[in-house]
Amino acid sequence: MTATYGVPGPGAPASAGRYIFWLLGRQRGRAALGSILSIVWFMLLVLTPYLLARATDEGLRGGGLRSLLPWIGALLATGVLTAFVSILRHRTMVKVRLDGAYRTVHAVVVHSTVLGNELNRRTTTGELATIGMSDASVIGNTLAVVGPGVGAVVACGVVAVLLFAMSPLLAVVVLLGLPVIAVLIGPILGRLQNRATVYRERQGRLTARLVDIVQGLHVLNGVGGKPRFANRYEQGSGELRDEGYRVAAIASWIPAIGVGAPVVFLAGVTWLAARMVAAGELSVGELVGAYGYVAFLVVPLAALIESASDINQGLVAARRVVDFLAVRPDSQSVAGEPGPAAGAVLHDPESGVTLRPATFTAVASARPGDALLVVDRLGGFTRSDVTWGSQRLATIDPAEVRRRILVADNGADLFAGTLREVVSGRFDRDDALLVGALHTAAAEDILAAAPDGLATRVAPQGRNFSGGQRQRIRLARAVAAEPELLLASEPTSAVDAYTETLIAQRLRAARAELTTLVTTTSPAVLDVADVVHFLADGKVVATGTHDELLDAVPGYQLLVSRALGESAPDDDSGGTPTTGRS
Repeated sequence: MTATYGVPGPGAPASAGRYIFWLLGRQRGRAALGSILSIVWFMLLVLTPYLLARATDEGLRGGGLRSLLPWIGALLATGVLTAFVSILRHRTMVKVRLDGAYRTVHAVVVHSTVLGNELNRRTTTGELATIGMSDASVIGNTLAVVGPGVGAVVACGVVAVLLFAMSPLLAVVVLLGLPVIAVLIGPILGRLQNRATVYRERQGRLTARLVDIVQGLHVLNGVGGKPRFANRYEQGSGELRDEGYRVAAIASWIPAIGVGAPVVFLAGVTWLAARMVAAGELSVGELVGAYGYVAFLVVPLAALIESASDINQGLVAARRVVDFLAVRPDSQSVAGEPGPAAGAVLHDPESGVTLRPATFTAVASARPGDALLVVDRLGGFTRSDVTWGSQRLATIDPAEVRRRILVADNGADLFAGTLREVVSGRFDRDDALLVGALHTAAAEDILAAAPDGLATRVAPQGRNFSGGQRQRIRLARAVAAEPELLLASEPTSAVDAYTETLIAQRLRAARAELTTLVTTTSPAVLDVADVVHFLADGKVVATGTHDELLDAVPGYQLLVSRALGESAPDDDSGGTPTTGRS
């Protein structure tokens, strides 16, 4: 999808304007077609007063219906053609608008996956939701004004030429009136952009606060904090409303000037043309034509003013998108090198953990956070000096890292869909492989109890399953992906001891030829591991098999005893390393 739909390359969205042009560049043909159709549509509108002027001067002068019929037919044909072109123009610009909006959403989603678990540290959920919904829609509307804007500029030029052929004085008045309207609207657009930027920032913060409240609603109910957070949200909502009033107060002048100024302009030009008719400088038909031309100018002028307003808002929205796309993960470079050949050793020098190919490795730590940090570094989610073969992981192409190294944690999202789609993830897997993955995760009971088998619907975040079932579904999805290196954080923490033993044995067997690392303190999982790294203060202090560490390292024995709920000697020492230490 990324290759065919396209996302901005490094440095492409350096500014809001460049991002808008990048979106247009992705659909040059459609944008050009919209501009051409808009020009044709405006020219047909200009043709109408021209035909009226000719019908008045020549048709009525003939004194009979026969003289008028050709002009009536021409007017009718022009009207039908105008309607047809209008339909084509509208459809084309809707496609331009939707393409720009969806392409923005796609770019934001793709970049979110690049950031990985750094996403929450670099932006808020509310800000991301606002970018993907509100800002994307505003940017799409901005692209949709390109066609009408180009057509309006061309139409104004054509009307000026026609008026000049009719009366140079009228043409000069019209050409002088357009800059006056631009001078009136310019400062308003500047103020609007400033206020809209403030409004957009407050909107993002308020949305983030709302998401936090909704996600933590159960906790807030439990500690009695809901009223306080509700009051804070109400206060923030009031401030956003007041800021919205300020934006609306400025924005209200734009349509007022867009409609009012051209009407005043029309009245002035009509008065001048009528005086010229009275003086014999213009014919009655030319008066009708002049009125029609200037009345027509209301349409392109209003379109230009509306376009300027939409572009102004689009630049504000695009600035937020560009700022998000400019965020780069600390862990990896933007453009990386190819990764090592299969079978390379993954090593974290900060902790001393080494992950050798085709091994089932466990990392045990009294502080789970230390083990999670190791996984983050080995998975390329945190900037570090981790090496993969002879290369630093941070220099390898992020896409290749994500393709070959999979980090599976218990907080991973479960999107709504069928059980087949959820377990398949982004891959197209056959049912036999999915059933095998569910078996490996000891989740065959979930499949057996599912009313429609693999076609059973899974609610967002798997809310129609228990915590233990969700954990096993996540593990099955990771297994079905068949990554070269699987890094699983506490994959059995929510299941009973019997199921834990099944998962440990099956996971080791299913990935016998692949590389797996799990963080755990479960004896059932540690017992099947080829290698166990025991951490103290985030460093490997002992490495060996489960039995070797039990015999030689008191600190490891204490950790396992606590996991079993048994009493153990009061010794919190890390012990001494055994053979196989990294």
